[in-house]
Amino acid sequence: MEEKQLHVSYQSENLAVPEVIVDDEKHVTFYPKGVCSVQIDFDIDSERRLHNLQFVGGCNGNLKAIGKLVEGKDAEEIASILQGNDCKGRGTSCADQFAIAIRDALKK
Repeated sequence: MEEKQLHVSYQSENLAVPEVIVDDEKHVTFYPKGVCSVQIDFDIDSERRLHNLQFVGGCNGNLKAIGKLVEGKDAEEIASILQGNDCKGRGTSCADQFAIAIRDALKK
């Protein structure tokens, strides 16, 4: 059986659980602030592409659509597109918080 390497670190105030890296794919769990969604989970592979995006809470249909649209896309490109998106004058949105989560994860 192939042995998998696991890396765990605690580095962001918004990371709910440690980021976990298995086989060059990093799983991120992020607690957004100021929006209806309470948790964002996603993976970034070794080529910095996004996978398996899931939001907990928020506008279910719209957030599932975002997950489908970003699947396999370049993380930085998606962060640039979504950064600054506003919902109801809050100064942020679930998409903007996702952009923040991506950029936070890419710093590491």
